[in-house]
Amino acid sequence: MSTTNPDVVWAPHAARLADELAAAGKLTEPRLGEAVRATPRHVFVPTYHQQTPDGTWVERTSTDDLPAVYANTALITTIAPVPGGATTVLSSSTQPGLMTRMIESLGLTDGARVLEIGTGTGYNAALLAHRLGDDKVFSVDVEPDLVDLARRRLAGLGHHPTLVARDGSAGLPEHAPFDAIIATCAVAAVPWAWIEQVRPGGVVLTDLKTAPGAGSLVRLTRVDAERAEGRFDATYAAFMDLRYTPGSNPAGFRVERDHDHAEYRTTSLDPNAPWTALLVWFLASFDLGPEIAYGYTIPDGTIPAHRQTAPTASWIATPDGSWAEITLAADNGQHTVAEGGPRRLWYLVERAHHFWTDLGQPGWDRFGLTTTPQTTTVWFDRPGSAHTWHLPGPPHRTTPI
Repeated sequence: MSTTNPDVVWAPHAARLADELAAAGKLTEPRLGEAVRATPRHVFVPTYHQQTPDGTWVERTSTDDLPAVYANTALITTIAPVPGGATTVLSSSTQPGLMTRMIESLGLTDGARVLEIGTGTGYNAALLAHRLGDDKVFSVDVEPDLVDLARRRLAGLGHHPTLVARDGSAGLPEHAPFDAIIATCAVAAVPWAWIEQVRPGGVVLTDLKTAPGAGSLVRLTRVDAERAEGRFDATYAAFMDLRYTPGSNPAGFRVERDHDHAEYRTTSLDPNAPWTALLVWFLASFDLGPEIAYGYTIPDGTIPAHRQTAPTASWIATPDGSWAEITLAADNGQHTVAEGGPRRLWYLVERAHHFWTDLGQPGWDRFGLTTTPQTTTVWFDRPGSAHTWHLPGPPHRTTPI
């Protein structure tokens, strides 16, 4: 029994989306193109949330604006309040062009078995099921309600892949081995369970984020029983963090910026550099650490009710009480830096920028990752190069599933 409403004319929109993705070079495989044309995205995203200029969230009905739903954009599907009156995003429907690009990068052939970490709406699982067949597709998500919804929507379209509500870091060992694991979430280190659950020569594709915003997609091949290795994708991408339990993301930390006891100096580095040159932020994170808060300061020092208020500075902070605030306005090319706490954070960003510049401002695909049961190593150009960074090892599951 189909869950599509015959009065909703969606097929031309899906066909247009497939054509646009193909024209943009994000969809080259004909079988995957057929999947995009045959899959009604609005069924998986009947409603979505859109943020207005003043910062409030408004719920939209997908059938009211099918061109928007079948555009190459991400759609926020689940939000939740967090302490302090703010809102956090729990789930979204990923940008379709990113989905197709990731699926194609797996190098799937007929008969391949794929595990998806992060079921979400189920749309990506539908594309995979159409391409490979239901019995070849497995998907896990930490949110039971999302899994139940996705299962019903997939079944309504005639798809019955294996869906499980579970902490995705554990993978799905009872159905391993897989030819590929695709994770639509960000992890600080690739869980070793994922590596163990792909066959030798199999692929794991995930968003590695060593700190908030610091990292991108990395494609690893299982080289042998004790090692997986690969490069970062040339194009930046970002996903929400993998969560180990249902519910909202953990609350962040707050560091008071005491300007009366700060050290002041100037910098020529653009205060937006960590976000306009994302590789700089990635390299800086090795020194800054895994927990970093950042944002913009507005004139009265608080979050404005009307978010169009122009900020005056950017800031970063770490849980040890260190902070840096850099004015957006420049005087003869120099921005004022205020720093407090035990470490000088902006200096670490400046040092990362100098290093990146000395390397010739390389792109993401010049960097790679090697992971073993004990170690995680980022390298530049090739494994074992002169420029390597050792990160915390991959997490291991120690409690029963």
